[in-house]
Amino acid sequence: MAGKTIDPKLKTALELGPIVVFFAAYLLLKDRVFTIGGTEYQGFILVTAGFIPLMLISTGLLWKLSGHVSKMQVITLVLVVIFGGLSVWLNDERFFKIKPTLIYLLFGGALGVGLLRGESYLQGLMEATLPLQPEGWMILTRRLCAFFFGLAVLNEVIWRTQTTETWVYFKTFGLTAAIFLFFMTQGAVFKKYGIEKDQG
Repeated sequence: MAGKTIDPKLKTALELGPIVVFFAAYLLLKDRVFTIGGTEYQGFILVTAGFIPLMLISTGLLWKLSGHVSKMQVITLVLVVIFGGLSVWLNDERFFKIKPTLIYLLFGGALGVGLLRGESYLQGLMEATLPLQPEGWMILTRRLCAFFFGLAVLNEVIWRTQTTETWVYFKTFGLTAAIFLFFMTQGAVFKKYGIEKDQG
Protein backbone atom coordinates (compact mmCIF):
# COMPACT_ATOMS: atom_id res chain seq x y z
CA MET A 1 0.00 0.00 0.00
CA ALA A 2 1.44 3.35 -1.01
CA GLY A 3 2.01 5.97 1.61
CA LYS A 4 -0.63 8.65 2.01
CA THR A 5 -0.39 12.20 3.26
CA ILE A 6 -1.57 12.58 6.84
CA ASP A 7 -1.81 15.72 8.95
CA PRO A 8 1.32 15.81 11.18
CA LYS A 9 -0.76 16.83 14.20
CA LEU A 10 -3.13 13.90 13.70
CA LYS A 11 -0.17 11.54 13.25
CA THR A 12 1.38 12.78 16.50
CA ALA A 13 -1.96 12.45 18.30
CA LEU A 14 -2.35 8.85 17.14
CA GLU A 15 1.22 7.97 18.16
CA LEU A 16 1.30 9.72 21.54
CA GLY A 17 -2.42 9.73 22.42
CA PRO A 18 -2.51 6.24 23.97
CA ILE A 19 0.46 7.06 26.23
CA VAL A 20 -1.15 10.30 27.40
CA VAL A 21 -4.45 8.52 28.08
CA PHE A 22 -2.62 5.74 29.95
CA PHE A 23 -0.89 8.30 32.16
CA ALA A 24 -4.08 10.28 32.87
CA ALA A 25 -6.07 7.12 33.61
CA TYR A 26 -3.37 5.86 35.94
CA LEU A 27 -3.43 9.10 37.94
CA LEU A 28 -7.21 8.74 38.30
CA LEU A 29 -7.28 5.05 39.24
CA LYS A 30 -3.88 4.36 40.86
CA ASP A 31 -5.23 4.18 44.42
CA ARG A 32 -8.37 2.21 43.63
CA VAL A 33 -8.98 -1.53 43.78
CA PHE A 34 -11.63 -3.15 41.60
CA THR A 35 -13.27 -6.52 42.21
CA ILE A 36 -14.15 -8.29 38.96
CA GLY A 37 -15.36 -11.88 38.96
CA GLY A 38 -14.32 -12.28 42.55
CA THR A 39 -10.73 -11.16 41.85
CA GLU A 40 -9.25 -7.88 43.06
CA TYR A 41 -7.38 -5.77 40.50
CA GLN A 42 -5.30 -2.69 41.20
CA GLY A 43 -6.02 0.40 39.13
CA PHE A 44 -2.75 -0.11 37.23
CA ILE A 45 -3.98 -3.44 35.88
CA LEU A 46 -7.26 -1.97 34.66
CA VAL A 47 -5.46 0.92 33.01
CA THR A 48 -3.17 -1.58 31.29
CA ALA A 49 -6.22 -3.54 30.10
CA GLY A 50 -7.60 -0.37 28.53
CA PHE A 51 -4.25 0.59 26.99
CA ILE A 52 -4.08 -2.57 24.85
CA PRO A 53 -7.20 -1.95 22.68
CA LEU A 54 -6.36 1.75 22.57
CA MET A 55 -2.96 0.94 21.04
CA LEU A 56 -4.59 -1.46 18.58
CA ILE A 57 -7.11 1.17 17.50
CA SER A 58 -4.60 4.03 17.21
CA THR A 59 -2.11 1.91 15.24
CA GLY A 60 -4.91 0.64 12.99
CA LEU A 61 -6.07 4.19 12.30
CA LEU A 62 -2.51 5.31 11.63
CA TRP A 63 -2.09 2.52 9.09
CA LYS A 64 -5.46 3.23 7.46
CA LEU A 65 -4.83 6.98 7.18
CA SER A 66 -1.14 6.95 6.23
CA GLY A 67 -0.88 3.57 4.53
CA HIS A 68 2.21 2.79 6.60
CA VAL A 69 3.39 1.85 10.09
CA SER A 70 7.05 1.31 10.90
CA LYS A 71 8.53 -2.02 11.96
CA MET A 72 9.31 -0.44 15.33
CA GLN A 73 5.64 0.45 15.81
CA VAL A 74 4.56 -3.08 14.88
CA ILE A 75 7.06 -4.65 17.29
CA THR A 76 6.00 -2.28 20.05
CA LEU A 77 2.32 -3.10 19.46
CA VAL A 78 2.98 -6.86 19.55
CA LEU A 79 4.87 -6.57 22.84
CA VAL A 80 2.14 -4.35 24.32
CA VAL A 81 -0.48 -6.97 23.47
CA ILE A 82 1.62 -9.89 24.76
CA PHE A 83 3.01 -8.43 27.96
CA GLY A 84 0.06 -6.17 28.70
CA GLY A 85 -2.17 -9.19 28.22
CA LEU A 86 -0.04 -11.29 30.55
CA SER A 87 -0.20 -8.58 33.22
CA VAL A 88 -4.01 -8.50 33.02
CA TRP A 89 -4.47 -12.26 32.72
CA LEU A 90 -2.10 -13.10 35.59
CA ASN A 91 -2.98 -9.94 37.56
CA ASP A 92 0.74 -9.15 37.77
CA GLU A 93 1.98 -5.68 36.81
CA ARG A 94 5.58 -6.86 36.43
CA PHE A 95 5.00 -8.20 32.91
CA PHE A 96 3.96 -4.79 31.60
CA LYS A 97 6.89 -3.12 33.33
CA ILE A 98 9.32 -5.50 31.62
CA LYS A 99 7.97 -4.53 28.18
CA PRO A 100 10.18 -1.43 27.65
CA THR A 101 13.23 -3.47 28.59
CA LEU A 102 12.45 -6.03 25.89
CA ILE A 103 11.63 -3.36 23.32
CA TYR A 104 14.97 -1.63 23.81
CA LEU A 105 16.88 -4.92 23.91
CA LEU A 106 15.27 -5.92 20.60
CA PHE A 107 16.00 -2.56 18.96
CA GLY A 108 19.55 -2.44 20.33
CA GLY A 109 20.13 -6.08 19.38
CA ALA A 110 18.84 -5.55 15.85
CA LEU A 111 21.12 -2.55 15.35
CA GLY A 112 24.00 -4.53 16.84
CA VAL A 113 23.48 -7.42 14.40
CA GLY A 114 23.56 -4.93 11.54
CA LEU A 115 26.78 -3.39 12.85
CA LEU A 116 28.42 -6.82 13.05
CA ARG A 117 27.54 -7.23 9.38
CA GLY A 118 28.97 -3.80 8.59
CA GLU A 119 25.53 -2.35 7.90
CA SER A 120 23.32 0.33 9.40
CA TYR A 121 19.76 -0.95 9.71
CA LEU A 122 18.89 2.50 11.06
CA GLN A 123 19.64 3.94 7.64
CA GLY A 124 16.93 1.82 6.05
CA LEU A 125 14.39 3.10 8.58
CA MET A 126 15.24 6.79 8.62
CA GLU A 127 17.10 7.64 5.41
CA ALA A 128 14.06 9.25 3.79
CA THR A 129 13.68 11.77 6.59
CA LEU A 130 17.32 12.13 7.67
CA PRO A 131 19.77 12.00 4.74
CA LEU A 132 23.31 11.18 5.94
CA GLN A 133 26.51 9.89 4.42
CA PRO A 134 27.26 6.20 5.15
CA GLU A 135 29.90 7.12 7.75
CA GLY A 136 27.35 9.23 9.57
CA TRP A 137 24.84 6.39 9.66
CA MET A 138 27.39 4.01 11.14
CA ILE A 139 28.36 6.47 13.88
CA LEU A 140 24.72 7.23 14.70
CA THR A 141 23.82 3.52 14.67
CA ARG A 142 26.65 2.61 17.08
CA ARG A 143 25.59 5.34 19.46
CA LEU A 144 21.89 4.49 19.26
CA CYS A 145 22.63 0.80 19.77
CA ALA A 146 24.51 1.58 23.00
CA PHE A 147 21.78 4.05 24.00
CA PHE A 148 19.02 1.44 23.61
CA PHE A 149 20.92 -1.05 25.75
CA GLY A 150 21.40 1.69 28.34
CA LEU A 151 17.65 2.40 28.38
CA ALA A 152 16.93 -1.31 28.84
CA VAL A 153 19.19 -1.41 31.90
CA LEU A 154 17.73 1.83 33.25
CA ASN A 155 14.15 0.53 32.93
CA GLU A 156 15.10 -2.61 34.85
CA VAL A 157 16.66 -0.55 37.64
CA ILE A 158 13.67 1.79 37.88
CA TRP A 159 10.86 -0.78 37.98
CA ARG A 160 12.72 -3.13 40.29
CA THR A 161 13.77 -0.49 42.84
CA GLN A 162 11.10 2.24 42.63
CA THR A 163 7.35 2.49 43.16
CA THR A 164 4.85 1.85 40.38
CA GLU A 165 4.02 5.56 40.30
CA THR A 166 7.68 6.49 39.83
CA TRP A 167 7.95 3.96 37.00
CA VAL A 168 4.84 5.37 35.27
CA TYR A 169 6.33 8.87 35.36
CA PHE A 170 9.62 7.48 34.08
CA LYS A 171 7.93 5.58 31.24
CA THR A 172 5.71 8.48 30.23
CA PHE A 173 8.20 11.34 30.46
CA GLY A 174 11.67 9.98 31.19
CA LEU A 175 12.01 7.60 28.25
CA THR A 176 10.48 10.07 25.79
CA ALA A 177 12.72 12.88 27.00
CA ALA A 178 15.80 10.63 26.87
CA ILE A 179 15.21 9.74 23.21
CA PHE A 180 14.56 13.38 22.33
CA LEU A 181 17.75 14.49 24.10
CA PHE A 182 19.76 11.75 22.41
CA PHE A 183 18.93 13.05 18.94
CA MET A 184 19.35 16.66 20.06
CA THR A 185 22.91 15.87 21.13
CA GLN A 186 23.81 14.35 17.76
CA GLY A 187 23.99 17.73 16.04
CA ALA A 188 27.67 17.37 15.24
CA VAL A 189 27.03 14.13 13.33
CA PHE A 190 24.13 15.64 11.40
CA LYS A 191 26.19 18.71 10.54
CA LYS A 192 29.31 16.83 9.46
CA TYR A 193 27.67 13.98 7.53
CA GLY A 194 24.35 15.52 6.48
CA ILE A 195 23.39 15.50 2.79
CA GLU A 196 21.51 18.40 1.29
CA LYS A 197 18.19 17.18 -0.11
CA ASP A 198 18.71 19.03 -3.38
CA GLN A 199 22.24 17.62 -3.73
CA GLY A 200 22.80 15.65 -6.93
